[in-house]
Amino acid sequence: MNNSSSGFYFGLGVFSQPQDHGPVFYKQVRVGKNGKTFQMYKFRSMFVNADQMLDKLKAQNDVNGPMFKMKNDPRITKIGHFIRKHSLDELPQFFNVIKGDMSLVGPRPPLPSEVAEYSEYDKQRLYVIPGCTGLWQATERNEVGFNEMVQLDIEYIKRANVWFDLWIIWKTVEIMVKPNGSY
Repeated sequence: MNNSSSGFYFGLGVFSQPQDHGPVFYKQVRVGKNGKTFQMYKFRSMFVNADQMLDKLKAQNDVNGPMFKMKNDPRITKIGHFIRKHSLDELPQFFNVIKGDMSLVGPRPPLPSEVAEYSEYDKQRLYVIPGCTGLWQATERNEVGFNEMVQLDIEYIKRANVWFDLWIIWKTVEIMVKPNGSY
């Protein structure tokens, strides 16, 4: 997997990572609408060398399909656990929304290596602009597998409208305040 990351250093501010003295921001190549790639921004929640550690952890993947999730991922920093639990690591994606690469609501943008394993059915997720949050993040979080996530994304695409988006945003805010099942 070729995940390019870089970031900005903020000294010892609120979001600094004293465990590994790495950058506060993380950027990664993601796939958006119609397969167009872009740089997605996040607050860094993992150690600097997390991408290199992934190959050793793939056998412990908690999700079947072309995506990696691990409940007790050793790559996550102390601060990273907190910001992930409350979805604060996603806040820099508002820059992606302003740039037009993402919207507030839509399917999560996958990694190019994940898309390489997609079936034609899975690729339907790429028909729309990806979002900072979506139906599966606001309802099921990490309690669903890859196939169920794709089904929920396609359901969102079919039902998308302003009121549905507002409901998903409301549910996302609820989860940020009172987390359930995130890791």
